Amino acid sequence: MSIARRIVVRGRVQGVYFREGMRAEADRLGVSGWMRNLADGSVEAFLQGKPQAVEGLLEWAHRGPPMARVDGVQVKESHPDPGIEGFNRLPST
Repeated sequence: MSIARRIVVRGRVQGVYFREGMRAEADRLGVSGWMRNLADGSVEAFLQGKPQAVEGLLEWAHRGPPMARVDGVQVKESHPDPGIEGFNRLPST
């Protein structure tokens, strides 16, 4: 069974290797999806996988890599997308 979540992470999360850290953690946990920088300085991501793996990546997103400062994470339930493989960076908006 897979679950999916769409998140927006706010704080100092651009220019601090947040996306690369999230990609590495997603690979480690077996989570697929995507992420991108948003024009307002936040990071948006779509996460899908086994419930325990997605929850683990959500926990990581609340703290981020060492140079990040996470002020908040907005989480919304979503529907899994069977067409997504791996964890990818999308172009910034």
